[in-house]
Amino acid sequence: MIMRCLGLDLGTKTLGIAISDKTNQIASFLKVVRWDGEHYDLLFKELSPLIEENGITTLVLGLPKNMDNSLGFAAERSLNFEKALKEKYSLDVVLIDERLSTVEAENYLLEADTSRKKRKKVIDGVAASIILDTYLRMKGNNKNE
Repeated sequence: MIMRCLGLDLGTKTLGIAISDKTNQIASFLKVVRWDGEHYDLLFKELSPLIEENGITTLVLGLPKNMDNSLGFAAERSLNFEKALKEKYSLDVVLIDERLSTVEAENYLLEADTSRKKRKKVIDGVAASIILDTYLRMKGNNKNE
């Protein structure tokens, strides 16, 4: 059975989604979903078919810690979403420190000479792929454990 992962970057208005390949080596941007910042049903409506159609076994959610390692409002939003994901799906939900993923995504898109308008549309999805890539690399380095 092929086990695949989804990477998730939850923002106030969008959810960036990335998916691993069938070997769990490569993370790819999938889509960005707009939401109202309150109702997870909108997000579940998008996530459920992706989970089912792709044999997803693990959800990797970014946890935006403050630079001093404390948890602020953005982290609380992710922790609440983690709880909702666990209640909705019987899947592993892994939190990954994503302090600099959006900055990294912005730099990546700037290097690729992406227009400001296009960057705004895809940045959370690129951040989700960075979060997922971080998890896949950590997992790959721990294969012998």
